[in-house]
Amino acid sequence: MTRIDFYFNAPSKADVARKLAAKAFNAGQQVLVYTRDAALAQELDTAFWTAQQLSFLPHVRCGHPLARQTPVLIGGDPDELASADILISLDDEPPEFFGRFQRLLEVVSTEPGDRERARERFRFFKGRGYELATHDLAEKS
Repeated sequence: MTRIDFYFNAPSKADVARKLAAKAFNAGQQVLVYTRDAALAQELDTAFWTAQQLSFLPHVRCGHPLARQTPVLIGGDPDELASADILISLDDEPPEFFGRFQRLLEVVSTEPGDRERARERFRFFKGRGYELATHDLAEKS
């Protein structure tokens, strides 16, 4: 069964997603940073290239010719990953395919609308019998 973690009070969803993806990459795992929002995908792509000058995070967007050979993908197509290890979801709805992954990491901002949509996703997963873990990023600041 997929392990599900909610990371809430994220000051920047893109920055938290980058940190989680880097941690997974360093552990040798394949990652899909899931978003169907083209503007957010572009923001993520830029953040992954510019965040830490001495720390390279190999990534491409879904649809790129090297997607199957790249450990971190940004976009909405889970079939482009070589293995379904980590799914970092930045979407408003639970991804239909989340059950393929070993872990689902939900990133939730401090914005009230995002928090309410996250509560709905939390209830969705809880109602289906998933054990959920929560991580308050405000406590780590």
